[in-house]
Amino acid sequence: MKHIFQKGKDHNKPTLLLLHGTGGDESNLLPIAEIIDKEASVLSVRGNVLENGMPRYFKRLAEGVFDEEDLIFRTKELNEFLNQAAQKYEFNRNNMIAIGYSNGANIAASLLFHYQDALKGAILHHPMVPRRGIDLPDLSGKSVFIAAGTNDPICPPEESEELQTLLEGANAKVEIHWENRGHQLTLEEVEAASKWYSRL
Repeated sequence: MKHIFQKGKDHNKPTLLLLHGTGGDESNLLPIAEIIDKEASVLSVRGNVLENGMPRYFKRLAEGVFDEEDLIFRTKELNEFLNQAAQKYEFNRNNMIAIGYSNGANIAASLLFHYQDALKGAILHHPMVPRRGIDLPDLSGKSVFIAAGTNDPICPPEESEELQTLLEGANAKVEIHWENRGHQLTLEEVEAASKWYSRL
């Protein structure tokens, strides 16, 4: 998978996994990693799927309707890539926090839904529920921050609340932050995520 790796100053810090929104690339969220933790290593990954020329992490059938088969396959592909990257760049695979926006937040949530040890935690900006009707792994000890918009036309508030309920039902510790906005990624929610991260 196309990616950028930046070695951090402090190897005890988590490695930040950056996952862009539809049409983004591996450089998009680098400024956000700077706000969250300047000293952490960063692994920013480009999605392997193209939709009308725009990179994504998995296919969808329509707006808000995921191709579940592709989602499962791509989640496995990303998890295996993270294992390889940890060996190549010599970072602690068990100390990784995802920062995802929109489609990137969805694949990060999917990692949590499918693989108990994929992530230590996640900052999810405007995520949706990746899959319904499956048993989640035990996510005890995992921390998740969800940033959501009360007027988000793509990801309605109920979606974020349902994701929170599902993750908490699997024993994750979840904090949800609301902005009176739409689907855009705002500086306010990034700053709120930074405060949350500093308490980990």
